[in-house]
Amino acid sequence: MIGSGTARWLAILVIALGSDRVFQHPPTLLSRPNVEIQDLTPSFGSLRGSGFVAAATGVTESGFGTAPDGSPVRLFTLTNANGMELRAITYGVIIVSLKVPDRDGKLGDVVVGHDSMEGYLTRSRFFGAVVGRYGNRIANGRFTLDGHTYQLTQNNGTNHLHGGTKGFDKIVWDAKVNADPRGPSVVFTHTSPEGNEGYPGTLAARVVYTLTSDNALVIEYSATTDKPSIVNLTQHSYWNLAGEGSGTIVDHRLTLKADHFTPVDSTVIPTGELAPVDGTPFDFRKETPIGARIDADHPQIKIASGYDHNFVFKRSGSGPEQLVRVVDPKTGRTMEISTTEPGIQFYSANKLDDSYVGKSGHVYGARSAFCLETQHFPDSPNKPNFPSTVVRPDKPYQSTTIFKFGIAK
Repeated sequence: MIGSGTARWLAILVIALGSDRVFQHPPTLLSRPNVEIQDLTPSFGSLRGSGFVAAATGVTESGFGTAPDGSPVRLFTLTNANGMELRAITYGVIIVSLKVPDRDGKLGDVVVGHDSMEGYLTRSRFFGAVVGRYGNRIANGRFTLDGHTYQLTQNNGTNHLHGGTKGFDKIVWDAKVNADPRGPSVVFTHTSPEGNEGYPGTLAARVVYTLTSDNALVIEYSATTDKPSIVNLTQHSYWNLAGEGSGTIVDHRLTLKADHFTPVDSTVIPTGELAPVDGTPFDFRKETPIGARIDADHPQIKIASGYDHNFVFKRSGSGPEQLVRVVDPKTGRTMEISTTEPGIQFYSANKLDDSYVGKSGHVYGARSAFCLETQHFPDSPNKPNFPSTVVRPDKPYQSTTIFKFGIAK
């Protein structure tokens, strides 16, 4: 525990630093090998709500503007021992930036986004956000559960997309620093009331971002409900391993451990078929440039003007399993994705255009990034042959996805 002398030192520091604070432990504490995060946390608990955090956790907190309803939005910056840096805000649990090293050790931001709240409110296609309650589409915004039919918001033509008009991506979440032995960590929580966007049940959702010492971003999702409902959370970051704003991603090389994908109709709703990837532009079982077949003469490619499809993983167990790898040949950066989910939405950012101006004035045109959204399948509530997305009071939701960054050999 911290003595009274240290407490006085802390009080002086709080006054000196003002509203956006970073705490650096006194050298005497940092040099003590038996002082750990959990030793320090109880002494700081009463200061957490005012932006006071411990730098030894690798987390700092500051402001990031306000939401449309006037709620303050907070920015958390997580840094691991290697200098890898994640910046995330409480609005939509958005990943604002993620800086990882290239083959020369130079840090680069690999996430598309904005420098301010204004950009996320006016020029964003779910950039960096956690989407829910149900990530992806539900046909006609309607599903039946236990004999009851529920009508959700129709915000994508006649369909329901990513939780509706005001889904989890447009909510200010509660957040606090999370003590985790794996590395700097923040936990975000939000309770969605009964009937929100048409969903049954009050859903208490939790998302945890943790940076590990081996340059991995671990995302842990969980949710509980007071009555039967559905849930399918995912992270909607747009990635460019060469660096956001650096141009097209068609030369990135993708590997997906998936023997099947789910074809879609003209409204991008799955038909219910699990189609083999063999002999199609959807076969990424061997490392292949994203752009190699992105304009192929294939009906599914034409529907989406590229890739916007769910791939069915060939899994060997129920725990997090590495099923995806992406390599940028220019910088040498790699991203490996491990997940507990049965599928992943691969989107080649076909709908971006020059109106999406982001960080430092960078223009995010078509195919300037890609999304890899781990998930249960789109429209699962209406497809009995798809893995179930039903949650119940005695059957909570849990999911883990890990994005691990490295250098190609």
